[in-house]
Amino acid sequence: MNTLSPKNNRIKRETKRALTMVQAVTDALDTMLVEDDRVMLLGEDIGVNGGVFRATDGLQKKHGSGRVVDTPLSEAGIIGAAVGLAVNGMKPVPEIQFLGFIYPAFEQIATHVTRMRARTMGELSVPMVIRAPYGAGVRAPEIHSDSTEVFFTHMPGLKVVCPSSPYDAKGLLSAAIQDPDPVLFLESMRLYRSGREEVPEGLYTVELGKGTKRREGGEVTIVAWGAMTRAAEEAAKEAEKEGISCEVLDMRTLYPLDKELISDSIKKTGRVVVVHEAHETSGLGNDILAIINKTSFMYLRAPIEKVTGFDVPVPYYSLEDHYVPTPTRIKDAIKKVYSFE
Repeated sequence: MNTLSPKNNRIKRETKRALTMVQAVTDALDTMLVEDDRVMLLGEDIGVNGGVFRATDGLQKKHGSGRVVDTPLSEAGIIGAAVGLAVNGMKPVPEIQFLGFIYPAFEQIATHVTRMRARTMGELSVPMVIRAPYGAGVRAPEIHSDSTEVFFTHMPGLKVVCPSSPYDAKGLLSAAIQDPDPVLFLESMRLYRSGREEVPEGLYTVELGKGTKRREGGEVTIVAWGAMTRAAEEAAKEAEKEGISCEVLDMRTLYPLDKELISDSIKKTGRVVVVHEAHETSGLGNDILAIINKTSFMYLRAPIEKVTGFDVPVPYYSLEDHYVPTPTRIKDAIKKVYSFE
């Protein structure tokens, strides 16, 4: 069996290509299929058609229908089959076409995926990665644009990952597939083809559970992930024109959160804006506020501001632009915390 070795795990930085995020996802899946013959992909239309976003385009032709499997239209069946494969030595990567379609599989995830290691006292684990496009901003129909990551960050035993760049998408997905436990891997549809970045060929990883600093700053910390990282960076650039220096944190992993990254930044800036496109009530921003309250409350110079989606179903088409946090809304929050006395 071809499993990963230290030699195979070297980062090949000598050759890089400018890839979109969806191409980086494809590259990661292709790389892992080559590196480890326990890896297999399964999902609706992922084989012959290459997936609804073409994230698996060409992989069935290259690796065969036994490793890139077209499944029936049954999310519960896809995840249930993946559980069986995982506990029997495989490393399945099931695709759910949209995060909003994952609800029929919720029982499988909550009851079996996340509990198998505890249930068997460590005898069995579920090394699987559930890929799911998510988020608004692409004019999708009802249910397609949900951002309900907090449902899954509430499940101990499941890591939740959300990249914002092509480089991170490949590195985080490769790390997730190598992880011995289950991972939910969220891919922003809005970012799939929104830009390119140099991505190394071959296998490399980005550590799970660690965020990164996208922009250095000294006066306001902006905490974001996924597509909102881009919006936060744009807002920070605009704020800088008005003399406000903003630090932008990209969490990358939503469970477990990088508490040290958040705390260290707040201790430096003393002002915080948290941005996410999920609904405000019970959103992950509340967990971030709790982390700040516990680790760095005494450093705050102003009340924390949240810029989020609203407590309504994600609206249709052009109304999405009023739902999703914009650089303008984020900039307004930046100015509010900066000017607080």
